[in-house]
Amino acid sequence: MLGEKLSELAVRYAAERTKPFAGSDFGNWVRHDIPIEAKKFLTFLPYDFEVKSSVGAGNWASVPWLAFFDPLITTSATSGFYVVYLVNAQREQVVLSLNQGATAIYKEFGHTRGRRILERRARDICERIPDFASSFDFGRIDLSSVDDLPLGYQAGHAFGRTYNRSDLTKSQFKNDLAQMFRAYEALVDRGGTDPSDQMHASSGTADVEETRRYVLSRRIERSNDVRVRVLAERGFICEGCGINPKLDYSYFGRDINTPLEVHHSVSLRSLQEGETRRYKIPKDFLVLCPTCHRMIHKQLDLSDLEELQSKIKFQIMREIFDVD
Repeated sequence: MLGEKLSELAVRYAAERTKPFAGSDFGNWVRHDIPIEAKKFLTFLPYDFEVKSSVGAGNWASVPWLAFFDPLITTSATSGFYVVYLVNAQREQVVLSLNQGATAIYKEFGHTRGRRILERRARDICERIPDFASSFDFGRIDLSSVDDLPLGYQAGHAFGRTYNRSDLTKSQFKNDLAQMFRAYEALVDRGGTDPSDQMHASSGTADVEETRRYVLSRRIERSNDVRVRVLAERGFICEGCGINPKLDYSYFGRDINTPLEVHHSVSLRSLQEGETRRYKIPKDFLVLCPTCHRMIHKQLDLSDLEELQSKIKFQIMREIFDVD
């Protein structure tokens, strides 16, 4: 059971971190066994999260953690926002938290200003999903550490729940995690931590729901994981106009950096909030050059490749498709 393993981590960590870090069986257990148990919890839930656990990189961390990442947002605890269990080994407590990557903020703004920004964004998260935030505790969490990363976790905490060891096997523990996943996906669906004015400006509409769908679709298209998989499946030629960057632009860089874009061709209009099976690769995507990508987004049917091709009149199309 996940709760039992987190309880064991909380109890053992203080003693284990006095031992050598390199080759630690305990460290390997945390990194391997706990994520496996967490993935079992996800088996019957509609989420495609990456699960990782850490006790530090090269040295013992002040606060070990187990995190769940939506690949559309992040696959690392250093950036974006994610669901995480933070372990306070001194108090033998475990904190469930909707949190943010402190490392990226620290690098951009420094530690002191960075923590203020994390705190402000944590408040913004609560305001964007108040219907979920109200199910949890808003108070500041205590990780019993003055190190930079734990202070960043404390600043980046939006809402969650703190458990004593005896609480980790109760039904509320499971219910809280399921509800936190719903909150996480609602935050993704509603635009994450992007400011509302920027979302409306990029979508070109003042309608809230249309803006959220546009932002989500663009987030899917720009996901590095999605891009890599779609390009590998669909190839490196524009499916609209037929431009081949290697032949037509003498592009010989890395395939992942090809000047082509991934287009999510399935409408999100019928998607219910929290519905996480948002796309199928490669079926729901097209590979397009930037111009074709902009043009297909002007169509009513974002999946109609034939309509797009029928509008293209420049020379390469006449040669490829024998258009007069």
